[in-house]
Amino acid sequence: MTENRELFFVKLGGSLITDKTRPETPRLEVIERLATEVKQVTEDLELPLVVGHGSGSFGHVVADRYRIQEGIDDPEQVAGISATQEQAFKLHWLVISALREAGVAAFSLAPSSFVLAADGTPDQLWPEPLLGALQLGLVPVVFGDVVMDRQRGAAICSTEMLFRALVPALGSRGRFVRRVVWLGETDGVYDAQGETITEISTDDLAAVLGGLEGAAGIDVTGGIRHRLETAGALAEQGIRSWIGDGRRAGALVDGLRGEASHGTLIQPGRLG
Repeated sequence: MTENRELFFVKLGGSLITDKTRPETPRLEVIERLATEVKQVTEDLELPLVVGHGSGSFGHVVADRYRIQEGIDDPEQVAGISATQEQAFKLHWLVISALREAGVAAFSLAPSSFVLAADGTPDQLWPEPLLGALQLGLVPVVFGDVVMDRQRGAAICSTEMLFRALVPALGSRGRFVRRVVWLGETDGVYDAQGETITEISTDDLAAVLGGLEGAAGIDVTGGIRHRLETAGALAEQGIRSWIGDGRRAGALVDGLRGEASHGTLIQPGRLG
């Protein structure tokens, strides 16, 4: 069992672990490599992790077809809730299986089982199962899911939304997030010339967001913009984020160590 009060969050982006331009197309070799890196982090570095992953070309495609992100106002959408979850779980279990095969004691947590939303935003959260898993030395694994919503009936709860809601919920119970690593298929955040922005402060965030383009493929949660907005909100609470290219071997480890020589660091205050 672990007594470490610090936590590290890792998000494996849907664009990284699936081909978002082709429905239901996982990148199994990428998932398997990332699973071995999670094993290295938890075993060699002994860092307590919460791993999250996107739905990529699985859940996003079905959610978009049924307009789940707009709220439930048509009986035909009800079947779409179940269908979206089915697709999200298909990818989730590929991730869980790869982690288990790599020797990681992964513990699956569906947001729909411990999160209630209000008008599209997580409103009430019960973190006790996650805390219990951490206490036992398990690695909680969460993912983008459909959750019940007080106003809309149901809503998409992205991993970004979940991480943002978990930070205060876990902090109030004495577990503090030190760093978040976001892995996708780009070398961090690009500027207008296509070059990586190495560091972004919360003061500069609005200008960077203004120059972003949309996500590749179908994405009902906002892609890189959503990720960067979330990283900025966490930076305002003193939590640094690193956005990096998960296609690079070792990126997950380097990002958590704070030793990456590539990607984009998001941190509080003005730099320099």
